Amino acid sequence: MTHTRPHIFSLDSNGLTAALKPLGLPGFRAKQIWQWLYQKGVWDVKGFTNLSVKDQQTLADNFDFSPLAIKVEQKAADGVVKWLFTLHDGHEIETVFIPEAERGTLCISSQVGCTLNCRFCHTGTQALARNLEAHEIVAQIAMAKRQLNDWPQQNEGRKLTNIVLMGMGEPLFNYTNVRDAMQIVMAPEGMGFGSRKITISTSGVVPEIKNIATDLGIQLAVSLHAPDDETRTKIMPINNKWPLKELMSALRSFPLKEHRRITFEYVMLKDVNDTDQHADALIKLVDGLPCKFNLIPFNPWPGSPYLCSDEARIEAFAKRLWRAGLDAPVRKTRGEDILAACGQLRSESSKRNTVSLEFPSVVRVYGDDKQKAKLGSVKVQFEDD
Repeated sequence: MTHTRPHIFSLDSNGLTAALKPLGLPGFRAKQIWQWLYQKGVWDVKGFTNLSVKDQQTLADNFDFSPLAIKVEQKAADGVVKWLFTLHDGHEIETVFIPEAERGTLCISSQVGCTLNCRFCHTGTQALARNLEAHEIVAQIAMAKRQLNDWPQQNEGRKLTNIVLMGMGEPLFNYTNVRDAMQIVMAPEGMGFGSRKITISTSGVVPEIKNIATDLGIQLAVSLHAPDDETRTKIMPINNKWPLKELMSALRSFPLKEHRRITFEYVMLKDVNDTDQHADALIKLVDGLPCKFNLIPFNPWPGSPYLCSDEARIEAFAKRLWRAGLDAPVRKTRGEDILAACGQLRSESSKRNTVSLEFPSVVRVYGDDKQKAKLGSVKVQFEDD
């Protein structure tokens, strides 16, 4: 299916104003339309009651108002909600809502699949199918608000308060669409999310990092996961292209706003990156940089090649960072029973994959017939054998 009409979520207010002009609609209609879309959650033009029937039909004829299709909605025991959305071309993405006492965070995707192939990440077993368009990124937030019935007229009482680009894909490999989508989401006349309420997470796409500050001014998180090139390259192949020296140089040059810090995400992998020596190397790596760590217990998935560090080891690791003056809270695992936790997202719409033969257990679950055949006579002991 090919879109012949622009999706209404793809246009910022100026773009919509310009698009209305040749249709004979005055510019002030753009503000009215945005109010219906982003402040009241009405996407059927027949509900735009301050527009004439003729103007409603003009909009329907010239713009696509279709929502994302919900294929599956899952609710975890701890209140986490995960949606599997089907896109117009049949591909699928996952989006997760994480409710907490003082806020509600939506984890959104930026790509269908991922090209990074981080060894500990479930999404990395699904190859990149394509980038999401700006309207598909905006639509994840709009759909979550619809499903949560979260359309208050004022900011007070919002269920969805924070957005993190930490779902499927590397946001900075799809930067233009991510930027355009976030500018729509942040617009005061639209959803009105503040820059402090949005966090973009990157695995280290160095050339694009500076643009986050200049274009958006939102919060920056970095998937670090190792303090040295040897370990990081083994679990994150992107480190071959942009090693730690280049990444840290970009981060030290990043123009942080007042009272803000860079967040480092660090998944705890048993006997891989969790020793006292690793902690000491981290302390040295970030010396003088305003930052904090989120220590993430590894969330297993079918065929995953790693184990989570022991609870005592994670606690000792966190204390070592804390004694050096670094905030290092241990992130509580949420939504694990529905594979909605960090690193567990994966749809099945892309049949291609980038599974590495280095991890036969992963190939066994996600590999195609040719990949499985390549295992040949390699002897592997699986946990369920």
